[in-house]
Amino acid sequence: MIEDIKKELQKYINPEKAVHYPKFFQAYEGGYGEGDKFIGVTVPNQRKVAKKYYKTISIKDVEKLLQQDIHEYRQTALFILTYKYEKSEETGRKKETVDIYISNTDYINNWDLVDSSAYKILGDYLFDKDKKLLYKMANSSNMWEQRIAIIATLNFIKKGNFEDTLNISKSLIDHDHDLIHKAVGWMLREVGKKNYDVEYNFLIKYYKNMPRTMLRYSIEKFDEEVRQKFLKGKI
Repeated sequence: MIEDIKKELQKYINPEKAVHYPKFFQAYEGGYGEGDKFIGVTVPNQRKVAKKYYKTISIKDVEKLLQQDIHEYRQTALFILTYKYEKSEETGRKKETVDIYISNTDYINNWDLVDSSAYKILGDYLFDKDKKLLYKMANSSNMWEQRIAIIATLNFIKKGNFEDTLNISKSLIDHDHDLIHKAVGWMLREVGKKNYDVEYNFLIKYYKNMPRTMLRYSIEKFDEEVRQKFLKGKI
């Protein structure tokens, strides 16, 4: 089944994308995606393949596909894992999917892999459960686990629960990587779209300690006058 999926994906290879993706996802030496490999298959085509196979591929084979060195294979595996999770009506099956996700975070190692899966799988599963795992991930030395932790809370935000987003955002304010700054800023912006006052009050307390990118992402939807006050530190 894994080989069938690989062959299917290879039908959609775009040589121009194969050249572009390593630059875009910083797979070069010193980049955050250093060492990653790409064949040049777009996300819509990956989703197409994932939808074709998610019902028939075993969960063990999905895990094996997720552990491949080709980026598009891992992304397709995450799409399959997400479809399996969303379509399963059995709690046990959902937990099995989540367990695969948690035990393979070493392979969920770029922002697109995280952002397309964390809130749909881990966030959804943990919404009504203990959130200790997210806080553990937020305090991890693995940047991708930290991004998983904050992006997973998008599921909570959509359901009107902001506490964990704010707590994890606070713990990541001093982070030194731009990709975490962007992720935290994005989630705070999402909080504001649901409840302006919650985001505003959080920012009033912490914005002066935020990296500039995090702040800019956070206030992107604010009125220009308010944005400028934040940017100039005059709130």
